[in-house]
Amino acid sequence: MKTRAHIIVHGIVQGVYFRYLTQREATGLGLTGWVRNRPDGTVEIVCEGEKENVGALVRWSHTGPPGASVEWTDVSFEEYTGGFPKFEIRY
Repeated sequence: MKTRAHIIVHGIVQGVYFRYLTQREATGLGLTGWVRNRPDGTVEIVCEGEKENVGALVRWSHTGPPGASVEWTDVSFEEYTGGFPKFEIRY
C-alpha cells in the first residue's frame, strides 16, 4: 500500500545537511517527493511511496542527521498521488 506524508521538522535543522541527508535517506528507501528549508527555520518534507518506507523516513526525521537538534515534528498522512518522478531538494 502506498501513502504520502507531509512533515515539518522544528529545531536546529538548517545548516546541518538536513536536506541533503534527507534526500539520501529517501532515495535509499525508494521514495519520491521533495525537501526544502522554510523561511521560519524549519525543514519541510513531502514524500510518497510504500507505507513502511514512508514510515521509516518519518521516524528518521524525528532525529535527522548527526548535526541536527530536532525539537519536534508535525506529520500528516495524505492520499498517495504518484506525482513525483524522484526525490529532490527544492530551493
